[in-house]
Amino acid sequence: MSNEILIRPLVTEKLTQLMEQGHFTFQVKQEANKIEIRSAIESRYPGVKIKEVRTMIVRGKRRTQMTRRGRVEGRRSSYKKAIITLTPDSEQIDFFEEV
Repeated sequence: MSNEILIRPLVTEKLTQLMEQGHFTFQVKQEANKIEIRSAIESRYPGVKIKEVRTMIVRGKRRTQMTRRGRVEGRRSSYKKAIITLTPDSEQIDFFEEV
């Protein structure tokens, strides 16, 4: 079930700084709600206690590329992002041990 809801963890410089404070970010399915996201993370990472789940939909950006045939326009797809806040006594999630 967690593989159907959680697509991938998001790791950027800004999100890495938030990880030190107990906030973790995942890309999730558009149809998933907060209750499903909470249960998917708790089943995938046992020992993790979630304090809060926040979600947002990130709109896709427009992209333009110049080619020999002219200008090609397109857009990236939109996605849903979930920010998970862990309780202070919870185990931390380590994304890099699965690599």
